[in-house]
Amino acid sequence: MHYGHYSEAPSPKPTHKLKVVATIFPQYDFLRAIGKNRIDLQMLIKPGQEVHTFEPSPQDIIAIQNCNLFVYVGGDSDNWAERILKANPNKNRRSIALIDCVPTLSEQHKSEMTLPYLSEEEEEEPDEHVWTSPQNVILIVQKLTAVLCAEDPKNANFYRKNADAYIKKLQNLNAEFVSLMQKSKRHEIIVGDRFPFLYFTHAYHLTYYAAFPGCSSATEANAATIAALCQRVKKDHIPVVFHIEMSNQKIADIISENTGAKVLLLHSVHNLTARDFANGATYLSIMQNNLNALKEALN
Repeated sequence: MHYGHYSEAPSPKPTHKLKVVATIFPQYDFLRAIGKNRIDLQMLIKPGQEVHTFEPSPQDIIAIQNCNLFVYVGGDSDNWAERILKANPNKNRRSIALIDCVPTLSEQHKSEMTLPYLSEEEEEEPDEHVWTSPQNVILIVQKLTAVLCAEDPKNANFYRKNADAYIKKLQNLNAEFVSLMQKSKRHEIIVGDRFPFLYFTHAYHLTYYAAFPGCSSATEANAATIAALCQRVKKDHIPVVFHIEMSNQKIADIISENTGAKVLLLHSVHNLTARDFANGATYLSIMQNNLNALKEALN
């Protein structure tokens, strides 16, 4: 029997994929979990690039102009994104800011932040690190899924199925954090660094003290702040002092030298190294590492 005619059949036309642009890793990771290979997904700010001083290239601006869905954080660190959206209106493009997906908190939300760097006059900007709470990520994933389904109805069932599976993993992660807090004898963390964990500490009722508020641009903590943190570690017998990702760990090391507390990483998933990205790090794997670090810090 002759089968040759099968090879001559025209190859199917490539189907048009939804073009989706995410500014940074958290929403990129959520989108790839929902859309997988059915969306054309691009992360604008590359792993290891400084998020707070990012300036978009002409190619970045073109990518934003031509995409179907643009997902950014909102807030101070990417107000450049708002400028590009206003300067380049496109009725075929949807845009979502993560801070619009969840109830926001401001830096002075917690009363125990009484360290010397906080002044009464300080403005109450909404904290933009909304993804540090897995409970928030569930809300973000639901919103992203609804928009993908609306923009690409033919793949809606695929997106919903993936989102449901991902939300189950987020619910399990949240349950692990809740369980850890219930079992822990401590409910206080010391971060000798910037502090992008407001939503996380709020979700799990943790008291915190940090060297800088939010993602402050300051790099040198004042001596009074460092002394206050050392005093707090000694007074409350805190076994671990945290630093955040891609930090020089300088302040955490000083606190450690003065108190004997161990230095560990608490990762805010705001940025990750090119190596971590290449090794397949995900929001879930990074948060699992945080869970292990907190087990040490809270017991």
